[in-house]
Amino acid sequence: MQVDDALLTRLEKLSYVRISDDKREEIIEQLSEIVSFVDNLSELDTEGVESTFAMDERATPLREDIPQSNPQISEDILKHAPQSADDFFIVPKIIE
Repeated sequence: MQVDDALLTRLEKLSYVRISDDKREEIIEQLSEIVSFVDNLSELDTEGVESTFAMDERATPLREDIPQSNPQISEDILKHAPQSADDFFIVPKIIE
């Protein structure tokens, strides 16, 4: 599948996302790489592999969702931090 400006325009319309003109070429290149990677998957030899090889006959076991908190865990983690305050890491500002 060839990703070109017409396809990107159609994808914009379908997704209700506007892509700026200065990003269009970059997006087209990235989408082309993704499509190329997916096309490589079709070359895999899956002869003799059952379509349900990774499926299990049993349903996924469920557990009750009970929130748990152990304050010792955060204390143990923060004691290794160079700087911390109020249960948070203190890091240098990287964006001005």
